Amino acid sequence: MTSDQAPVPARIRGGAAVGLLFLSPICAEYLIGYDEIISRPLDMLTGLLVLAPLYGAVAVLIREAARRTGRGWPTMILLSAAFGLIQAGVIDQSLFNPDFVPEASWDQDRLPTFVAALGISVKHVVGFVGGHVIWSFCAPIGVVESCVPRIADRPWLGRFGITVMVVLYGLGALVIFKEHSQDFLATPSQLGTVVVLALGLAVIAFALPRTAPGRGADGRVPPSWAVGCGAVALMGAHQLSSPGWGGLALNIAALALACGALLRWSGRTGWGPAHVLAVCGAALVVNAALSFVVEPLGDTSPMVKYAANAALMVVVLLLLGWARRRLRLRLPAALPPEGARTVQDPERVRELPHG
Repeated sequence: MTSDQAPVPARIRGGAAVGLLFLSPICAEYLIGYDEIISRPLDMLTGLLVLAPLYGAVAVLIREAARRTGRGWPTMILLSAAFGLIQAGVIDQSLFNPDFVPEASWDQDRLPTFVAALGISVKHVVGFVGGHVIWSFCAPIGVVESCVPRIADRPWLGRFGITVMVVLYGLGALVIFKEHSQDFLATPSQLGTVVVLALGLAVIAFALPRTAPGRGADGRVPPSWAVGCGAVALMGAHQLSSPGWGGLALNIAALALACGALLRWSGRTGWGPAHVLAVCGAALVVNAALSFVVEPLGDTSPMVKYAANAALMVVVLLLLGWARRRLRLRLPAALPPEGARTVQDPERVRELPHG
């Protein structure tokens, strides 16, 4: 039995799951600082009691489902999109509720791409579902896995832990659904369509082939720092796209370019855990940086807001620095330089950790 196959103490696996449980809602709701709660740090902490089950439990379950079935990022991305649809279309119904946020900015963002026949804003569909995929689930998963590279591709929870996560998610979803359905409820056809689409994404996610470690194609991959810079630019374009069809086209183009590059490079042997951290870390940095220029909803104290923004940015940078250090300590020195064209040796690659 190699050191990578040796049993890992439950406290390490459980600690990783708890870290993801709380990092997910912070990335989803707090990091960009759009809500007035950003100026009330104590309320932010108590808010995690609901947000951690709603976001973090899902992130843990998505990761467990993929890793337990021998699948990787394509499956996690599709499952994230499925849960993102359920979150925005069923649980809080922000996709359909015209008065979800009682602010003029809501209509200014929603109406330019509103399709009356469907009762939705196309920009909101792309923004909400894409936001859940990137910031609620995938980026936190990638960062936490980078912090524990020895068990990055292994299950973290047993049956009891998974049951706890399912129960937490059910309770969190019920609380949010009851809160938002008091004044608005989407039509049965809208709710049914969202559920069918989400189930379709889940079926595709598990129909994908299992990952085969060490079977990537030969080819050149950019260094991780270049991948991170590109991810910052594309995710920044996604977040800053203007309302209207022109801004939506830019938004979709940025996401498509990012997905295309990731699909192209991640299948090559030069792609590794450092690249995964660069992409996922870029997502956190983008929203932490944008928080300084985002105007929160409602009345907020500017001093407290900027202090919270700065504190979250520092936490993000420290977390990413620690994750990068963990990867450097874990990855063998014999790995080829980043960006190099590699010729695969199956017997050797089997021994190397993979992302």
